[in-house]
Amino acid sequence: MEVEIMSKESIKPSCPTPHHLRTYKLSLLDQLMQSAHVPMILFYRPINCDSNNMSVVGERLERLKQSLSETLTSFYPFAGRIKDGLYIDCNNSGVQYFEAKISCSLSEILSKPDSQMIRQLLPSNLSRLETPNAGIPVAMIQVNILKCGGIAIGTQTSHKIIDGPTSTTFLKAWAASARGSGEAPRPSFIAPLLFPQNSLLPSDTMLAIWPSLLKFGKCVTRRFVFDASGIATLKAKASSSSFVRNPTLVESVSAFIWICVTAASRIRYGSLRPSVLSHIVNLRGKTATSLPEHSIGNLLWMATAQCHAVANLELQSLGALLRKSIMETSGEFVDQLQGEKGFQKVPECLTELGEVHSNGGADYFAFSSMCKVGIYEADFGWGKPMWVSPGGIDGLVFQNLVFLIETRNGDGIEAWVTLDEQDMAILQPLICFPGSESF
Repeated sequence: MEVEIMSKESIKPSCPTPHHLRTYKLSLLDQLMQSAHVPMILFYRPINCDSNNMSVVGERLERLKQSLSETLTSFYPFAGRIKDGLYIDCNNSGVQYFEAKISCSLSEILSKPDSQMIRQLLPSNLSRLETPNAGIPVAMIQVNILKCGGIAIGTQTSHKIIDGPTSTTFLKAWAASARGSGEAPRPSFIAPLLFPQNSLLPSDTMLAIWPSLLKFGKCVTRRFVFDASGIATLKAKASSSSFVRNPTLVESVSAFIWICVTAASRIRYGSLRPSVLSHIVNLRGKTATSLPEHSIGNLLWMATAQCHAVANLELQSLGALLRKSIMETSGEFVDQLQGEKGFQKVPECLTELGEVHSNGGADYFAFSSMCKVGIYEADFGWGKPMWVSPGGIDGLVFQNLVFLIETRNGDGIEAWVTLDEQDMAILQPLICFPGSESF
């Protein structure tokens, strides 16, 4: 696949950010996150059967830029630059915006998705975009025009302020503006008020956990797709009157993958090792919290479940461990993170997490989910996405990471699994069963 960058520019808010909003202080929960940019790619079919109708494509591109500018007025921190890991300078610098021409068609990409290939549809070369001391861009976007006339929108957004639900809120608002709808979600910037920043918290506090999570070597990302029948099978096996009566789709798939990656580790090392599953939990919607659905920021916490070396690898028992850890992030827990109470609670939680992740002989797996947040609702006026891809991971430093995202029809789940290449070779035959596919 050949990628030709046709243009580069900065898209600024249509209305300049008022002076009193110039400095956006990140919340306490934002403080804990790294500034790494998280990828996402949305694929859209051609608007009509005439793939040579470049005037239609040109109209779509122009509308994308105009509506993005309009949307950034409400999402003004996204057009700024991150400074010192503590605040965003909302200086109207704009979103880095690329347009690219791609040599292959949508059908070619969808027929055999390849994570290394589709990563070329993402904006890159972050270090070359800014002058020294200018700060880190919050968001970058690459709009790719496919050979068939379809469009793939690739985004890279900083996890310092943008989590999965925040990204979805932004994309749906941008899409609503593009199609002229008055139903765009309105962002809420209440997080820094509920979780005030703690300037005394060391900037590297979260790094106490990462050494055990990070791995060095050659990683491989594979996509495993579980259809409705496969998930129904997993839910039935995970359900138990003694453990969890009605496991969710995400719980069932996560517990199954946890069993498989733990079994793969046992095959590789000759014995069952302790394992820790850390699952990102969305704090929005928790009972007794005051977090609106479209709250902006990292309103997440890490639910941690541990499986000891003597445990039986059964779907019901591991699913119960996962459910128990998720239930601990209750509305009461969220309340303890707020205000001055959070100044004490957060360091205590981080210390506990550091202890859990301190066993050098254990396996650590990080899970994150974008299910049930409406990612397939981003309709720019050409219909809903044909496919949404997280883009995969590339590099010599990585995590054992499992990223879950729902399929287009909503009744299946794609699991993007990143492991060491030796672990992945063992895992693939273990994870496949009727109702699942590996890519």
